[in-house]
Amino acid sequence: MTFPEPVIPERIRLGKPLVVAVDGPSGSGKSSVSKAVARRLGLAFLDTGAMYRAVTWHCLNGRINLENAAAVEAAARTLNIDQSLTPDGEFVRVNGINVTEAIREPEISKAVSAVATNLGARRELVRRQQETITRCNSRIVVEGRDITTVVAPHAEARLILTASEEARMRRRGLQLGSTQTRAQLHEQVVGRDAMDSTVVDFQRAADGVYTVDSSALDFEETVDAVINVVRLSVNEGPAA
Repeated sequence: MTFPEPVIPERIRLGKPLVVAVDGPSGSGKSSVSKAVARRLGLAFLDTGAMYRAVTWHCLNGRINLENAAAVEAAARTLNIDQSLTPDGEFVRVNGINVTEAIREPEISKAVSAVATNLGARRELVRRQQETITRCNSRIVVEGRDITTVVAPHAEARLILTASEEARMRRRGLQLGSTQTRAQLHEQVVGRDAMDSTVVDFQRAADGVYTVDSSALDFEETVDAVINVVRLSVNEGPAA
């Protein structure tokens, strides 16, 4: 029996902080690429979108009106969210309930912007995300919507991972097992981005933030491109 060779993490800033902040629109491949980057660099991994989805699931499951801003904020403050912080073995638990698969259902995808645009809930989840970075000794890949500007504005590497609308819709369709119509995919990708952009600009690189456009890249090429940005950021500093 043969076994695969173990992945030996690349030696970048060993023993020092290395926070890689990744923003980008829906369907850009942020989660899968960020996991692979974390694996390559031997870093922890935080999917911040899963936190917003967890709050959304809790509200829907508990019949909390998502239009009730105070109730949604209160849910975000009191909820016990336990999620994996490694690029392997993903899990999310809400008050002890395993919701790893449930939070990826189309119903959650349609409703999550109500939580993401709730400023009180967003402040609370950002606070939790920053605590997580500290808990991981500031050696972590964090991906989401406002990571480069709000959650980790002083990260050692900051980038936006983007792709054309067509590429993002195609990838989201494959992710969902080709079960969605083009109209449904458009709503999940373009529609959600439009709603979320009312509270955070995650599609344009802020000062010092690099951009990786993966429209013409395959998965491994995209991972390599992001790793190159990390090296560039560490060796030469923020984007000009």
